[in-house]
This record gives sequence, C-alpha cells and structure tokens, in this order.
Amino acid sequence: MPIASAPVSKLLLRNVRLFAGLPESQLELLASVAQRRSFAKGDKIFAGGEHAMSLHLIVTGKVQVVFADKHGAEVILDILNPGDYFGEMALIDELPRSATIVARESCEILILSKKDFLACLQGNFELAMALQRGLVKRLRGANSRIGSLALLDVQGRVAKVLLEMAETVNGRKVARNLSQQDIAKIIGASREMVGRMLNHMQSRGQIKVEGATIVLNPPAPDSGHITDKIPGE
Repeated sequence: MPIASAPVSKLLLRNVRLFAGLPESQLELLASVAQRRSFAKGDKIFAGGEHAMSLHLIVTGKVQVVFADKHGAEVILDILNPGDYFGEMALIDELPRSATIVARESCEILILSKKDFLACLQGNFELAMALQRGLVKRLRGANSRIGSLALLDVQGRVAKVLLEMAETVNGRKVARNLSQQDIAKIIGASREMVGRMLNHMQSRGQIKVEGATIVLNPPAPDSGHITDKIPGE
C-alpha cells in the first residue's frame, strides 16, 4: 500500500529529467500540486488496462514495466530508475494503461494529475520536446529489443541485458539485483536456459556471479568477453 510522504520541493522536481529545463515559476507551480508517495517492494503502482489519471516520476528506487497475458505469463518490458517517469503515453492518447508498473524495490514516486500535467505541457515548448525525446528513446529501446529477439541467440540476449543493466561500482561493471527469472522475463526464455547461459559465461571468465550481483569481467585482447562483443551478433 502506498503511504503519503514529505512535501514536494522545486529541487526534487529539478532532479527529474523531464522537468530539468523548466523555469522556476513552473517548478514552483508543479511542486504545489504534485503528490509524493512511498511504495514497498512488490507494490503495484498501477495496472494495465486502468484509465490513466496521472503521470508518475521516480524519486528513489526502481520499478519494472510488466506485460501479462490472460494466463498469467509475464514479460518485463523495462526497468526504470530514479529520474525516469512513466504513465505519459496514456495521458496523451487517452487510452487505457498499456502495462502494469510494479515497485522493484522500496521507492518514492511523485504523482502529477492528468489535469495539472497537461496544463503545464500546454504552451511549454521545452517540456513538449523533452517528452517527445523520452518517447523516441523508448521507441528506439523497443526496436532494439525486438531486433535482439529476432537476431540474437539466447546467450547473446542474456549478454545484451547484462550490458544494458550494468552500473559502474568501485571501478567494476556490475548488474545488481537481477535474478535469473528477471532475465528470463526480459528476453523471453526459460529460467533454466538463462541459468545454463550464465554458467557457460562464468566458465569462460566473461562474468562472475557474486550472490545477487553479476560482475562483468574486463575483456582480454581477442577474448570475446561480454564487454567486448555480444555473443550471437
């Protein structure tokens, strides 16, 4: 269950990429109408098929964008981080939500009503352009994932996910809190197949699995390591 949190400040909004270019006056207006909510890991922020009433912006934590069929099979379409936003497409085309959003870990979310967001968007060229750039980025990401499914083998798709999810921590490239089941739902394969691919990549020295963290080893010359070339390309 979401719970109310602290008031929204202009600085907090400024840290959201969508609003980074707004003038102080508009940030102040948005801060006065935005709501701040906390969600626990596993909470459903909204469900696919719901009527769109608000835009959501991530302050802390991560969420995952999930599509499920009528039989309960799930695909993870994306994992979003602090500074990202979601829910804007349904506000623009006025169709139901296209996917379900679930808190991947404890997170804080800013919520702007449809009315307030569209009022801010109207007549604000910079915000409209930022929104369009975000939509184009997601379209390119979707195209890349579709291409991966068509052109890469399972090992190549696993490697691509690890590269996309990796962060630099203490000089190492690591993918954190990414389970075999998560990878399977992202690439459209079974958990068992993903496990075999990870074991194979670890045996070749491409990665090192440390609990819930996967370390991407730096490549040696002509080694074909994961950071050098994606298998299957």
